[in-house]
Amino acid sequence: MKAFRFKVVTPDKILFDGEAEQVIVRTTEGDVGILAGHENYVANLPSGILKITTGGNIRYAAISDGFLKVSYNKITTIIVTAAEWGEDIDIIWANRSKEDALNKIKQAKTDSEISRAELKLKRALNRINVSSMQKK
Repeated sequence: MKAFRFKVVTPDKILFDGEAEQVIVRTTEGDVGILAGHENYVANLPSGILKITTGGNIRYAAISDGFLKVSYNKITTIIVTAAEWGEDIDIIWANRSKEDALNKIKQAKTDSEISRAELKLKRALNRINVSSMQKK
């Protein structure tokens, strides 16, 4: 499979900057696969799983809220608020975050508090899920 330049950027770091053969990510409209030569494309990204095939190997990352920009025959970029490789996820911390979010949902008094707690829960569940995928 032909490779293309791919980059994953957060406010704190560059998670990935190199050649990829395939990228699969969930957008707000559904899953999308990117290969070399993909047409120009932009999409919003919720918290979810990023699957990168590079050098014949598959890696998974948990990402949180951002966007994907594909430029035909140029660098494809994902910019997100947070990104973490599956093997780097602290599963104990992720489970604590899950429990904390569930408690906040139970104790919430406003719609805003419920929304924030639900987002925290989605991020924690995503991290737990990605952590288990990387170990397969």
